[in-house]
Amino acid sequence: MKLYCFGESGNAYKAALALALTGSPWEAVYVDFFNGGTRRPDFRAINPMGEVPVLVDGDRVLTQSGVILTHIATVTGRMGGATPDEQAEVLRWLFWDNHKLSGQAGTCRFLMNFAPADKRPEGVVPFLQARLKHAYAVLDSHLSSRDWIVGPSPTIADLSCCGYLYYPEPFGFSRADWPAIDRWLGRIAALPGWKPPYDLMPGSPADRA
Repeated sequence: MKLYCFGESGNAYKAALALALTGSPWEAVYVDFFNGGTRRPDFRAINPMGEVPVLVDGDRVLTQSGVILTHIATVTGRMGGATPDEQAEVLRWLFWDNHKLSGQAGTCRFLMNFAPADKRPEGVVPFLQARLKHAYAVLDSHLSSRDWIVGPSPTIADLSCCGYLYYPEPFGFSRADWPAIDRWLGRIAALPGWKPPYDLMPGSPADRA
């Protein structure tokens, strides 16, 4: 499998983690996002939406992290939930993450760390951080009495929700503020094959320094 990705992308990190933790053979294909890589005609021919991640598995081309995570779980038979009820719960958390957590965190992190200061709309970062605080509280409460988001073992729900929380760039999240999330992130990082984003995928802010 080939994963089109770049190190700064939390959504790509989710897919890369799933490939690594399921022991899937895969190759990272670097997309130079910050120099217009997702706007190039050759990339748009692969994904007209102009986004990473993109997973190519044989003749199948898959986009959107939730779809890619679900595909990896299906083809490997791992991390997708052990029962129909667990599988439905996994999907519920994938949708929640994309709407309430990753969607806000990705935008907030980008504005604070990668967007030029004159391109940051006034008031947007505090607004996003307030919404994220509520999302962290939901996740922390859920994890306060359990090891994993769904069921007795890690699933792609965990990989989806953790996608932005290992990055070093500040965007208003501190593990110390959320003890259950902190313990959960430690459990994920202890899984065989885990690596932080800039070690798992090509590309990092240091490359552009």
